[in-house]
Amino acid sequence: MARAGTLEALAADYTRTAVLKGLKPRAVLWRHVLRNALLPTITVTATQMGYLMGGLVVVETLFRYPGIGGLIYAAARDKDFPMLEGGVLTVGVIYTLAGLIADVSHALLNPRIRFGAAE
Repeated sequence: MARAGTLEALAADYTRTAVLKGLKPRAVLWRHVLRNALLPTITVTATQMGYLMGGLVVVETLFRYPGIGGLIYAAARDKDFPMLEGGVLTVGVIYTLAGLIADVSHALLNPRIRFGAAE
């Protein structure tokens, strides 16, 4: 996905303009190409965090790994509701933080997105 985004950004007009302005290839790559190529990759990575967290219960139960997934499973099996709520809350907070980090990195990489900018 990162490769496809990079190839698309390399063929974009803004990259051609930066090269024609005389910028060094390294500056074009870092300032123009990678900033725009990484945006979809960051979004997909943050979204996949939810699937990884959901798969914890299955993987940790199957392979007998100690972790939060096994803890959630044991709490559900034993009807330990406070522990189950705590585990689900922890997974939810991690997923929300992944989304927040993705949004902040989008704002840092994309100059068209700004925090609280009123138009």
